[in-house]
Amino acid sequence: MKNPFDQLDRILEHRIRLQIMSVLVANDSYDFNSLKEVLNVTDGNLASNLKTLEKEKYLSVSKTFVERKPNTKYKATEKGRNAFKKHLDALEELIKTQR
Repeated sequence: MKNPFDQLDRILEHRIRLQIMSVLVANDSYDFNSLKEVLNVTDGNLASNLKTLEKEKYLSVSKTFVERKPNTKYKATEKGRNAFKKHLDALEELIKTQR
């Protein structure tokens, strides 16, 4: 039997990144300010964790202007959705083995 800890995604073990992916998997897309508000994190903390997820191709980024103001939106990629599901499955398996 596989060790459930080995199945956890190292990228998603970080609380903020897991929260970001939770929001993005549950929604079509989310903009930077809305993510910052819902997660209650600083600009820098959010930006660095988004950059990590983007580097891993777990999310895609689109930049537009809304009434002359820049607006950055994030969307979970298929790779990100699959990684998120695998991570949750590993957590569930871990809980089952502890009973």
